[in-house]
Amino acid sequence: MRAAHGVETVRTAERELMARLPEGALMQRAAAGLAAVCAGLLGRVYGARVVLLVGSGDNGGDALYAGARLARRGAGVTAVLLDARRAHGGGLAALRRAGGSVATGAAGDAAGVLARADLVVDGITGIGGRGGLRDAAVPWARAARDSGAVVVAVDLPSGVEADSGEVRGECVRADVTVTFGTYKPGLLIDPAREYVGAVRLVELGLDLEAVEADVEALQHADVAALLPVPGAESDKYRRGVVGVVAGSERYPGAAVLAVAGALRGGAGAVRYVGPGAGAVIARFPEALVHAGPPSEAGRVQAWVVGPGLGEDAAGALEDVLASDVPVLVDADGLRPLEPEMVRRRDAPTLLTPHAGEAAALLGVAREEVEAGRLVAVRELAALYGATVLLKGSTTLVAAGVTGTGTGFAGRPVRVNPTGTPWLATAGSGDVLSGLAGALLAAGLGAVDAGSVAAYVHGLAGRLAASGAGGAGGAGGGAPVGASDVADAVPGAWRGIMGRGRAAPEAAFGTA
Repeated sequence: MRAAHGVETVRTAERELMARLPEGALMQRAAAGLAAVCAGLLGRVYGARVVLLVGSGDNGGDALYAGARLARRGAGVTAVLLDARRAHGGGLAALRRAGGSVATGAAGDAAGVLARADLVVDGITGIGGRGGLRDAAVPWARAARDSGAVVVAVDLPSGVEADSGEVRGECVRADVTVTFGTYKPGLLIDPAREYVGAVRLVELGLDLEAVEADVEALQHADVAALLPVPGAESDKYRRGVVGVVAGSERYPGAAVLAVAGALRGGAGAVRYVGPGAGAVIARFPEALVHAGPPSEAGRVQAWVVGPGLGEDAAGALEDVLASDVPVLVDADGLRPLEPEMVRRRDAPTLLTPHAGEAAALLGVAREEVEAGRLVAVRELAALYGATVLLKGSTTLVAAGVTGTGTGFAGRPVRVNPTGTPWLATAGSGDVLSGLAGALLAAGLGAVDAGSVAAYVHGLAGRLAASGAGGAGGAGGGAPVGASDVADAVPGAWRGIMGRGRAAPEAAFGTA
């Protein structure tokens, strides 16, 4: 499990560690790790041209001490002081002793200074930064982006908000981010993740084992441990029967894709309810079909309701929510949903909106959800008392308080590390719903079912886009349809179970 901790948690852990170490030792650890990453990126340090963009405080100090280490190895290091009066004194003295030079941060010099750089170190603001870059730093951030040099951010790109992943103005766009002690939530969540590049974690010795993370991400071994595996005595009921209420005369494909996701997701059997029975049976003769209502369709261990239901969703939704089994609500099922319909349930409920649907549920603009995805998923979980899977460029899963209680459960929000931009295709979410429903029927809790489904779905998308090799994560590969994704689920499943801890680290751009 990869864990990310918020700013106050990190600062508390740093203070506790600094109290046990000689003065300045923690900064030297950070600077040594930063310098080692920079040296590795340069390949040959001697003669390389390095520019440090230095703000005030410890973040700038880390950059200066790292620059001093590179200068001692023969790099030509220039520190640009964006706030000369507040630059870290010890780091500045160390750089000068090592032979580095210092320049003032005049905006008109930015393009000229950075044009000759091989590597730029962003030490402008640290994890406490809020509200985007200040005006004086903007020309330097833009010049770094346009310079062609490798841009390395210290702890996180300046302008990114560490706790939320929000970007509220101009921001440095890094090729590599070297973060210290633990991951920060903003490194893993869009929109900030798009500015982060590859992430390198430098261990500092912070004691965070007993501290609950703010955000966490499953890795291969975690998912392998959660995927249901049938035993010698398994039958279709022990494996889980999932009911799917989806599709309409206008959207029969949604029924087929949701059933495909459920069958590929390991369901022992799928009971389909709705007007798309003919299309479902034609594609999947193993499916069990019923005209409805859902409560009369037969025994299930979980329901999926909503994909492609159109205007007829309300009645089916009420019928399914009256059951005592886990329910996943997606797409058209979300439109008539009210918080009290979920709060009165004792069984788990999993909502799977995309940003537009989440905005409608919260009564805000879609842009607000996209700009603050972590805030939005927590608010939805609190409002509905349900587990919420917020789909998108970074899929998030937040637990809510079930039953008659309300509020956010306070558990870490999970962020999915797999996927590809090619998954942004019609019907992909229907496959995900069926897959998650099958995992609910197999007995996984709502958070685990949503997280594991998103992980497998993301890997399946990569496999489908790449043709087999799974390299479609950063826009590589080729266009795919939702049916291709469903067909790739077994291959993704086999890869997870067969490779154990061989996690696809490129998912978060880690290196």
